[in-house]
Amino acid sequence: MSFKLYLATKNPSKVIEIRQILRHFDCEIILPDVKQFPDETGKTFQENALTKALHVAKYYPGQFIAGEDSGLIIPAAGGLPGIYSSRFSGKNANDGKNIKKLLKYLENLNCKKPVAYFICVVALIEPSGKHRFFEGRLYGRITETPRGSSGFGYDPIFELPEYGKTVAELPEEEKNKISHRAKAFKDLAKYLEMAV
Repeated sequence: MSFKLYLATKNPSKVIEIRQILRHFDCEIILPDVKQFPDETGKTFQENALTKALHVAKYYPGQFIAGEDSGLIIPAAGGLPGIYSSRFSGKNANDGKNIKKLLKYLENLNCKKPVAYFICVVALIEPSGKHRFFEGRLYGRITETPRGSSGFGYDPIFELPEYGKTVAELPEEEKNKISHRAKAFKDLAKYLEMAV
């Protein structure tokens, strides 16, 4: 049975990626007409994902709503950039500035090619109002210089040793099979296929 899933995000790159990830599932991905989202003030990915989902649920009651928060974690850097991944370089952050600041930070720590992982947490609000979480992770290492031109975020400096490539050097189809976001959203879709 098909289902509708409202995505609580304003990031068009994530919407495109999630639609690609779920293309084999019988679902309609809908970007809700919500202009403003609350600030990400949670202390965890779970809190931020749930805050987004609850916000959209106020406008679309009785629907399946998915809020997502994701980021990069480097244990040797105390877990940074963590929940601050998208705004690591400050108020006017963008992918290029974030990568530049992170590489400089690691250089100052004398930390070369540290182990890292991407994490994606999805908070699902069900029509009943109940919520549950789905999580995906992708492990790799941070390169010393960016490589590749596909993807977004920290993809150009996140190397997968088994591929010998950064995520930004992978074909989009391959990335969407193995990524942290793919793992979390595929688990969510499998759950919804059984729930509806």
